[in-house]
Amino acid sequence: MIVDFVTRTIRRILVGKEQRFIFTRKDNITIPSLSKIDLYIHIPFCKNMCPYCPYNRIKYDKNLVGPYTRAVLNEIEQYYLRLGKIEISSIYIGGGTPTTLIDELGVILKSIREKFAIAGDICIETSPSDLNEDIIRKLKGFGVDLISIGVQSFDDEFLKILGRNYDAAKAYSTVNLALSSNFKSVNIDLMFALPEQNIEEVVDDLNEAVKIGANQVTTYPLFTFPYSSVGRYLKIRRVKMPNIFKRRKMYEEIHNFFIQNGYHRVSVWGFKKGSSPRYSSVTRDTYIGIGAGAGSRLPDVFYLDTFSVKDYIETALTGRLPIALTMNMTPKLRKYYWLYWRFYDTYIDRQSYYEIFGENIRLKAIFCIAKLLGLSKENQNQIELTERGAFYIHLLQNYFVLNYIDKVWSVAMKEPWPDKIEI
Repeated sequence: MIVDFVTRTIRRILVGKEQRFIFTRKDNITIPSLSKIDLYIHIPFCKNMCPYCPYNRIKYDKNLVGPYTRAVLNEIEQYYLRLGKIEISSIYIGGGTPTTLIDELGVILKSIREKFAIAGDICIETSPSDLNEDIIRKLKGFGVDLISIGVQSFDDEFLKILGRNYDAAKAYSTVNLALSSNFKSVNIDLMFALPEQNIEEVVDDLNEAVKIGANQVTTYPLFTFPYSSVGRYLKIRRVKMPNIFKRRKMYEEIHNFFIQNGYHRVSVWGFKKGSSPRYSSVTRDTYIGIGAGAGSRLPDVFYLDTFSVKDYIETALTGRLPIALTMNMTPKLRKYYWLYWRFYDTYIDRQSYYEIFGENIRLKAIFCIAKLLGLSKENQNQIELTERGAFYIHLLQNYFVLNYIDKVWSVAMKEPWPDKIEI
């Protein structure tokens, strides 16, 4: 309740009372005219249902693969009919585990190429148990440029706790295979703040990531959404996780470790080495989401497809857009949405900031306070979060933004077509 009160107060101060933070049903969907957009494709199938994962996914079912693929192709067609052959700035394929539908991905990407002009990178996420030489060969053939492998840990005990269906040896061999396959960038995901994990064990994982030569490493804490299996497990078993003070120390160790090893920070969670392109799944400003539970962020509205795979298939196969929820965005909210993701990047370009906000007195005061508290530093070209500032942005995301996601997804996972969700 305190989080809700603080959230509403801050929202009112920053964006005013005109913005209503309510997702609603809308039958008549209008897609604005666009010249270019990013694209997200959601593949919900997993062969291993990890208990900590909060994302929209289902157990792999070969009987649903064909219908789901046709539904995705239909949704792509619906956007093509509304937008024409516009530019696709980048494609991100997530899930679930997208590589469980490796051959179907080829069909989907072929359709996108026929209907749109792909101008940027194609990125995909996968796991060590769902990647091999044949799959990598196909991904390269499809034009996939950047790949992220959800290793999560190089420690067999923690892999068991997380419910992963591979061991550390498999993780090593898969990452090495990807690194030798000439992708533009190979990112590996590592988790920290795991139950009973200590700082030394976190650093052990980081050492392995650096030794193996990953272009980028993305580290993030275990998020425990109440509706996820881990959320239920924690309530039932009272598994002890690191407290906020230990998490603070862990984040500091992670940041310092990568800086000392020649990596530089590219987001709150991510650290990159060398000139390889940055791998990112979330910082695109506007995008169209394809697939069950995929979100679309267009200039003045946010859309969310139905989470139900069954309802998604049935709706898309009838030639309708399977959008279940919409929320309009006022110009003020759009500005702060942009700023939020620049905080996530941990760097804010001064010129872009002033073009969007001008001399915003409230924000100027916030930045002054942040600088005094050691949360940020400034130069002529940019405002940069310090390590301390990056941690507290992570904390802000954990307690506020994830609270929004939890409210929406908790309902959307139970009701295919909710009437209203207030956040």
